[in-house]
Amino acid sequence: MSQLPIPPNADACLMLADGTVFFGESIGAAQTTVGELCFNTAMTGYQEVLTDPSYAGQIITFTFPHIGNVGCNDEDIESKTPRCAGLILRERPTLPSNFRHKVGLNDWLVKNNIAGICGIDTRALTRHIRKHGAQNAVIVGNRESGIRNQDIEEARKKLQNAPHMKGLDLAKDVTTQSSYEWSEGLWHLSSDSRFPIPDSRFHVVAIDYGAKHNILRHLAQRGCKVTLVSAQASAEEILKMKPDGIFLSNGPGDPAATGKYAIPVIKTLIESGLPIFGICLGHQLLGIALGGKTEKMQQGHRGANHPVKNLQTGRVEITSQNHGFAVSADGLPADVEITHLSLFDGTIQGLRHKTKPIFCVQGHPEASPGPHDSGYLFDAFVRLMQKRAKEAA
Repeated sequence: MSQLPIPPNADACLMLADGTVFFGESIGAAQTTVGELCFNTAMTGYQEVLTDPSYAGQIITFTFPHIGNVGCNDEDIESKTPRCAGLILRERPTLPSNFRHKVGLNDWLVKNNIAGICGIDTRALTRHIRKHGAQNAVIVGNRESGIRNQDIEEARKKLQNAPHMKGLDLAKDVTTQSSYEWSEGLWHLSSDSRFPIPDSRFHVVAIDYGAKHNILRHLAQRGCKVTLVSAQASAEEILKMKPDGIFLSNGPGDPAATGKYAIPVIKTLIESGLPIFGICLGHQLLGIALGGKTEKMQQGHRGANHPVKNLQTGRVEITSQNHGFAVSADGLPADVEITHLSLFDGTIQGLRHKTKPIFCVQGHPEASPGPHDSGYLFDAFVRLMQKRAKEAA
């Protein structure tokens, strides 16, 4: 293997599965990390992105060049333990200058054992991903002596043994290991605290495939008692809790792989007649359970500015997205209709059953980060539970 010319000040490199190499500066935890390479176009909310469980096993490229000025705090997190494989930045993390910050981004990365690289031409990298598609990559750093060709060869070997996202079940790795009740409301800027949670009107059992905390906050803020259960919980366990509705959460990995144990459970829950609402991976799993299929996308959708058309109202919603798989219309029965479509590429963004209280969306109505155009979907879920309660009365 020929020797690569290495810039004199480089102490880290990013190697892609196709052999492309970028040199830069090591940040965060001093370790080698492997994952699927992706990019996120959001201009805000890097802490929420880094703590989103749906990014498990992925190295995130931030297209916005200035990351770190808000710092990090204890409120803007979407999971207790960050699961992303690493991050890539154009510039070194900037010093925090926000009144809410508790610690700088680089220190937070070290604390949470997340490795990264900066000084990368992220525009060139993003164009490469868009042209050649999602692929595995490895970040390797050597802060003691700078990056060397032997470090590059070690990175190449790690890439050869790295699993591909297609066929990978990651929900089992990020799910809760035991059931628990959620008890936190939405955060209120003016009071620097959480809104008080109203009295519970409905009991929602949320199947945790990698749930973002802000989804649970939205449900709790609307008067829902939320009980989280493991991704591998049985339908019998769930129904024994006597829920008023079922929520299927977001999460990482290939939905077809997770579906091996999740789809039989979801099909039983569909037959129960309970209202069901799915987001992201939950949307994909529900799509499979209703007769559809999923497919790996060229580059996925990740950002906070994705236009989605609501086919029922004709309105365009700007949405927050994070997914690398999409539901295909192949196999969807006549009693399931498409409710939302991406205006970027026409992929399915929402489904609804015509006769059962079931619906799902690919985007993230809870935002965090992102716009709130789709927040009404939580209200729609509550209305389905209200309707069923009245019918049962």
